[in-house]
Amino acid sequence: MFYLGKVADTVTDFVLPIAHNENLTLIDVEFLKEGSDWVLRIFLENKNGDLTIEECEKVSRSLSIILDEEDPIDKSYILEVSSPGIERPLKTEEDFERFQGELIAVKTFKKIDGEKEFIGSLKEFKNEKITLILKSNEEITIDYNLVARANLTFEI
Repeated sequence: MFYLGKVADTVTDFVLPIAHNENLTLIDVEFLKEGSDWVLRIFLENKNGDLTIEECEKVSRSLSIILDEEDPIDKSYILEVSSPGIERPLKTEEDFERFQGELIAVKTFKKIDGEKEFIGSLKEFKNEKITLILKSNEEITIDYNLVARANLTFEI
């Protein structure tokens, strides 16, 4: 049986060349249980930020062929290929550089000043540290190794 992270890593290896051939960027791969179903979710974007259904279908068809041949997942699952959407995850240094000035949400593995969730404007990512400007205009700097998840967000 594969561990969830192992499935995501294996599928990432399969989908990267497909994405590259289609001039797409792989944002994330998730393998998780939702209700009674297992879902393999692939998030991609194109250079314009307007991923089309046709691009998703192409990647889905190509990836399905490889997954059927290699059979790396020992349970039935639903394959979804899509854009990361408005709350796009931030995973790489390039993501943090690209989205400086944007509103992001950061969840940490352990509490910092009594909190594990922060929302603020991304000031910078430097030396493996994320600096946010919170609503209170306070700045907080978070070590990247403490980040469980970071993503773009929006205010209601």
